[in-house]
Amino acid sequence: MHRPDTALYDVIIAGAGPVGLFLASELRLAGCSVTVLEKAQDPHSPLKDQPFGLRGLSVPTIECFDRRDLLNDLKVRAAGRNTPASAHWMQQQRRPGGHFAGIQFFHDQIDSAQWPYRLSGPTGSIAADMASIEAVLAIRAEMLGIEIRRGCGVETLEPSGDHVTVEAGGETTRGRWLVGCDGGRSTVRKAAGIGFTGTDPEFTGYSVQVELADPAALRPGRHYTASGMYTYAAPGTIAMVDFDDGAFHRTEPGRDHVETVLRKVSGIDVTVTALRLATTWTDRAYQATNYREGRVLLAGDAAHIHSPLGGQGLNLGLGDAMNLGWKLAATIRGDAPDDLLDSYANERHPVGAQILDWSRAQVALMRPGASSRALEAIIRDLIDTRDGATYFAERVWGVGIRYDLGESHPLVGRSVPDFELLDGSRVNHHLRNGRGLLLDFGANALLRALAARWGDRISYVAEGATERLGMKAALVRPDGVTAWACDAKADLGELAQIATRWFGKPKDFTQSASGV
Repeated sequence: MHRPDTALYDVIIAGAGPVGLFLASELRLAGCSVTVLEKAQDPHSPLKDQPFGLRGLSVPTIECFDRRDLLNDLKVRAAGRNTPASAHWMQQQRRPGGHFAGIQFFHDQIDSAQWPYRLSGPTGSIAADMASIEAVLAIRAEMLGIEIRRGCGVETLEPSGDHVTVEAGGETTRGRWLVGCDGGRSTVRKAAGIGFTGTDPEFTGYSVQVELADPAALRPGRHYTASGMYTYAAPGTIAMVDFDDGAFHRTEPGRDHVETVLRKVSGIDVTVTALRLATTWTDRAYQATNYREGRVLLAGDAAHIHSPLGGQGLNLGLGDAMNLGWKLAATIRGDAPDDLLDSYANERHPVGAQILDWSRAQVALMRPGASSRALEAIIRDLIDTRDGATYFAERVWGVGIRYDLGESHPLVGRSVPDFELLDGSRVNHHLRNGRGLLLDFGANALLRALAARWGDRISYVAEGATERLGMKAALVRPDGVTAWACDAKADLGELAQIATRWFGKPKDFTQSASGV
């Protein structure tokens, strides 16, 4: 049945995965009207549960969840679905911090003093399954009154001057903007004519749950072989990689096929007596040539795909959503600078390209052959050093991400530290309303007056901190990125210019070069 939807939404989001749900909540928090269209009728899947649904959340993702008051809910939900103690990486005396192509680094090797722009204390990722992540985000979206229309995948789209018309699930929906969060095979991306380029796959990856005639025939852990790689957690959870140029991706492998590949990759004549669950994946690494075409934008896997090695894909997509949400909302409200929305792709496209190269580098290390094994030995030696482990942790955990905002202060472009303020609050608490933040450790009256000019867009907090990294004040964007910081005397004119750059023109304010 074709039922026109006469409403004109501010934003239509295609895809109700974590990226689409997070973005929808960001937009709704800023007062935008949003509808989410999802192709799947049922959001549940055994592949979203442990062990296959387990994801490591990077530091930026953890910060995003905390800044929107979602982190505790996620921890509670995920705690009820604990990682099985049988997981191979749990069977170690040292606490692993992550890996590069299966080569682990450990927390006791990492020198966080090399990150002077971060507060002292624990740093690292946390684990949560996709089912828990989506559940927490869906609950938040529903609490904010966001409509999620399942069984309603985008079929066609037609942009016009001031809106986009979408046909989905036999219905017509109109929105001022459309954001494709609909995965690597994105209908939105294809319909918008946005290019998608990169490198083709070298392998087919398999994640399977099986029953083995002799579970002890395989050694637990990750192993490189003459034919590929496999990871085994007894009694029957296996991930394996077969360098076949991705020939069997998007197939439904049967028991015989899984047994054949497992024997080939492991070099052991194991017998698979039953196949319980199986999915395939590849190392295909592609990225959208641009993240925007008119009133159509892309985020998450619709904008970039790569192998799941190291678990970077979810984190990359959620970073897109956090970066895009407030910028698109400001554009819809009409108070955004003319080029604010352009900064989304300018900032996120290089981050995506870097992650794709990180994935490709791991594939190069995994290839069968003497050259790759020699390279692996060198990387193992490097990652076992303090500087090496710190470098890999910085990349895997995402703590090194910095946008080029054209400012010299070492904190600008980085995530603002979650300073503990003397009133008992933390900086992240003050970002939960989705607004910008002028943080003033000296309670300066002139800074207060300047912030008041953007009172509808910037919150002002004047409070000391237990540790402030030598700073006197900082201007923070709604996504938690530091836009301006000073360690000494601040210049009001400079601050006003930077605030205008990110938050638009203030109300009844004349710039001044007066010092503060």
